Amino acid sequence: MSTHAAARVAAPTRREQILREAARLFAERGFHGVGVDEIGAAVGISGPGLYRHFPGKDAMLAELLVGISERLLEGGRLRVSEDAARGDGSPEALLDALIEGHIDFALDDRPLITLHDRELDRLRDTDRKRVRRLQREYVEVWVGVVRALYPALAENEARVTVHAVFGLLNSTPHLARPESRPDARPGRAATAALLHRLARGAFAAAAAEPA
Repeated sequence: MSTHAAARVAAPTRREQILREAARLFAERGFHGVGVDEIGAAVGISGPGLYRHFPGKDAMLAELLVGISERLLEGGRLRVSEDAARGDGSPEALLDALIEGHIDFALDDRPLITLHDRELDRLRDTDRKRVRRLQREYVEVWVGVVRALYPALAENEARVTVHAVFGLLNSTPHLARPESRPDARPGRAATAALLHRLARGAFAAAAAEPA
């Protein structure tokens, strides 16, 4: 079993349960619209009991946003190192792996995308700078792989395209509206496949010669 599969199978710890419910509630009602008691109730413990795990809501928000930035960067680097260790990898397969990993995040952790968009400025300056640094490093992992596959693509153009693809993939919180019928939306596998095609199409278009 791969490292990623094992991580998905493992039962979440109480701390992870708290963070997952905090992310969901913050995304639904905003950071200031959620109390500690509500987060506690969502995981079956008293509000004051949360303080055994976190000093407060600010710490939860910081761990959520710093944590996902760290996991994305670690996942990207791991895919690059695994490809290098095989010795017979290709830039195309590696780019596919990066896209698949980011799509997993975009589909499975939608509340974190909403939180980043709405609440990043609430972090302490040191935490916000750390998130930005981790994100820049994650972008550069992609830029290296994209330029290995499309060597004619200038570095700045590759970087712009990576940011554009992230914007495309991170649009997932807007895909499901409360008023839409579940049977009117594509399933997870179909959505993932479509997002993958769109991402690859964006990179191919960026590398194409202008008409």
